[in-house]
Amino acid sequence: MVLLLVGLAMVAPLVWLVVESVTAENAAFSLPPNWVPHPFTLDNFRGVPDLIPFGRMALNSLQVAVLSTVGSLLVSVLAAYAFSRLHFRGRDTVFLVMIGALMVPVQMTVIPVFVLMRNLGLVDQLPSLWLPALINVFSIFFLRQYFNTIPREFDEAAILDGAGHLWILFRVIVPLSGPALAAMSILAFELSWNNYFGPLIFLSSPEHMTLPIGLVSLQAGQGGSSVVVFAAITAVVVPVLVVFLAFQRSFVASIASSGLRG
Repeated sequence: MVLLLVGLAMVAPLVWLVVESVTAENAAFSLPPNWVPHPFTLDNFRGVPDLIPFGRMALNSLQVAVLSTVGSLLVSVLAAYAFSRLHFRGRDTVFLVMIGALMVPVQMTVIPVFVLMRNLGLVDQLPSLWLPALINVFSIFFLRQYFNTIPREFDEAAILDGAGHLWILFRVIVPLSGPALAAMSILAFELSWNNYFGPLIFLSSPEHMTLPIGLVSLQAGQGGSSVVVFAAITAVVVPVLVVFLAFQRSFVASIASSGLRG
């Protein structure tokens, strides 16, 4: 009962957001809040493209999110396998130093990253957002812990058949790590999709803007209270929420098993 009450308190703002986004403007923001859209309308969503280039921003956000997710997963899988299965000098020291990077806020590293992107000629370009995202320290740590739960007997059997490290990784380890990869995909995609700080620093051209920047500009132009703003926020939030709900079982399973063996 306690969990049910807490869950309802957490879901209520999201439900209110969706309801207000499909409610006519003259009936929105009433007190007490409406929990059923009346009168129902989709005109709020039709008004979003008239105020900001929503389609272009959505494509930019999707491009950055997909490249960041796929690239970071590939790098994280390779690095996690090295820290989990390979034995080389200084492995544990390098791993501890890398874990220490989790304690450094991104705001402290943005200046050297900006200088690097400027030297590469990538400022005000979408690669300035997804290239730094390829190195995801938390994902490397998480996958390394999950790989440690996979019995090494599978590796030994593959080695007896003449398999190399890449064959073992992509034919043995990766197929057994579906829940962990699904969880990291959700987190990486959500982090990139909702990223506001990066586009604010690296992007300046309107044609390169992403959805978080567009939502802020829309909110400023509408005074922050228009139902059009709620419609735009709903259009941004609901797709990611649907993806999370679709893969939540894998997400929970990976969290539950990642710390069984260290």
